[in-house]
Amino acid sequence: MATLVTFHAHPDDEAIACGGTMARAAAEGHRVVLVVATRGEHGEVDDGFLAPGVSLADHRVTETQDAARVLGVARVAFLGYEDSGMIGTPENEAATSFWQADVEEAAARLAAILTEESADVLTVYDDHGGYGHPDHIQVHRVGIRAAELAGTRRVYESTVDRDYVLALRAQAVESGEGGFGGGGEEPDLDFDELGSPGPMITTTVDVTGYLDRKRDAMAAHASQIGPESFFLNMTSEAFAVTWGKEWFIRRDAPEGTAEDWLFG
Repeated sequence: MATLVTFHAHPDDEAIACGGTMARAAAEGHRVVLVVATRGEHGEVDDGFLAPGVSLADHRVTETQDAARVLGVARVAFLGYEDSGMIGTPENEAATSFWQADVEEAAARLAAILTEESADVLTVYDDHGGYGHPDHIQVHRVGIRAAELAGTRRVYESTVDRDYVLALRAQAVESGEGGFGGGGEEPDLDFDELGSPGPMITTTVDVTGYLDRKRDAMAAHASQIGPESFFLNMTSEAFAVTWGKEWFIRRDAPEGTAEDWLFG
C-alpha cells in the first residue's frame, strides 16, 4: 500500500476537488494525509452561525477534521498560513497570508510532511489554481517545489475537465433544467476558464462508488456549504453526473498518457 498526501488551500477544498479520490484511496488501504495551507479565516458565514467565542478559523478546523473522518483520512495537518482572500483585497496583501508567503519557506514546511510520511503520491492544483484564486495558485507553486525538495516523484495537479463541464452545463441548460440540473444558485465562476482543456487531462478517476462520502464530506463544511448550497441541492442523478469523475494532470507524464488511477 502507498501514502497519498493531498495538499489544499482552504478547508472544504479537499472535499470538492478530491473527496472521491481520497475516500477511494483510503477504502483500498492506502494511507491518506490531508495538508491544508490555511484555516479559511476569511470565508463568509451567516450572522449567528458561530457559537459565542468560537472563531471561524477554529470552527473550520473542526469541520475539516469531521470531513476527514468521513473520507478515511489518517492525518490532517495545517501549514499555518492565513487565508488570503481574493486579489485586490486587504487580506491578500497581509504579510501573514499564504499568497505572500515565501515559496521556499512554505515548501520546506510541506516537504517536511512529505518526508515524514514517505509520500508516494502528492496532489496539488493546476498552474492557475483551477479558477484563479491566489491561494490555489500558491498551492501549485509551493506543492511543486515541496515535491522537489522531498523527492516525491509522482505529482498530480488536481483540475477540472473544462470540455466535460461546459458540455454538461450546455446540455442541462438546453433541457431546461438550468445550471447542472440541480437546485440552488450556480457558483460565480467563469466556466470558460475553469480547469484545463480535456486534452491536457492525463488521469480521470472514477469515484462513483464514493459519492455518498464525497457529499457527506461537503456537508461537514456547513459554514461554507450549507443545505441551500448549489452542491447539496443537486439531485442524486445530477450529483453523480457532475461529481462522479475527478481529474488530474500527472506531471512529467509521457505524451498521450490516459490513466484511471493515481497509483501505478
